[in-house]
Amino acid sequence: MTRLAELVTASQRVGATASRLAKVAELAALLRRLQPEEIELAVAYLSGETRQGKLGIDYAALGEARSAGARSSALELRAVDEALDAIARTKGKSSAAERARRLDELFARATRNEQEFLVRLLVGELRQGALEGVMLDAIAQAAALPAADVRRAAMYAGGLPAVARAALVEGASGLAQFSIRLLQPVQPMLAQPANDVTGALGELGTAAVDWKLDGARVQVHKAGHEVRVFTRNLNDVTAAVPEIVEAVQLLPARDLILDGCGAPPAASAIASPSRISSRAGSGRTAATISGTAAVTSLRLRVNTRTSSPAL
Repeated sequence: MTRLAELVTASQRVGATASRLAKVAELAALLRRLQPEEIELAVAYLSGETRQGKLGIDYAALGEARSAGARSSALELRAVDEALDAIARTKGKSSAAERARRLDELFARATRNEQEFLVRLLVGELRQGALEGVMLDAIAQAAALPAADVRRAAMYAGGLPAVARAALVEGASGLAQFSIRLLQPVQPMLAQPANDVTGALGELGTAAVDWKLDGARVQVHKAGHEVRVFTRNLNDVTAAVPEIVEAVQLLPARDLILDGCGAPPAASAIASPSRISSRAGSGRTAATISGTAAVTSLRLRVNTRTSSPAL
């Protein structure tokens, strides 16, 4: 089984080099050594995420958990995941002491370098250069698959961990299982830069130019009468934007996916994207801020046929 120390070493080496090729090679070498059940954990950790999501552990709690630590590296990835899982499941008014005890136990089994890695991972500050693009290329290299195929699968899956396991264990056939699905958020399509308008039109061929509305990026899925709204980070904010839900429910299409911006009406005094985003984060309702959706692209699935018309 893979020890946490191996991830820590890879993380340090990736962070120490400015070469993208070196970063990719280091991560690919590590991915090849992993057991199938460890792949998703390793990819998540090296991307600065945990399987449990945000655990609500602050700096103070982590500072108290730090200790002299273990003298040798014996902590395995699976043991870390089990410890974090236990912390995530510990809830309630009297849970603080139990969560602290479990965190102390985890850190006592980790070396000082491993403790530092865990601290950065748990507070969301793990910056070792293994950003999604680098990790995506590392997965492709380790699995000997085209990076474009891995990127496509990751877009549909909404993340890399599951895609990494499929690619490394099953190869190309594993990636084929990932496709666009209603009510499952898709990673947003991002604009590509060009030097000037002439260059952009040369790449696009036929294009339409329109005003860019100042709003928060949203993705809306409709499956029959069910509608869900997701942010660009793939968080479900359906309850925070009932007016968008109502507008999409009135559309004649039975099944569709919309990608666009949630923006207040022109008459509204609230036009800041940050205000709109904070509303989604706080869960405030339409009575507080009225919003509309401007669609910039459309993926439409009707029955078994899928098409992507340009708007």
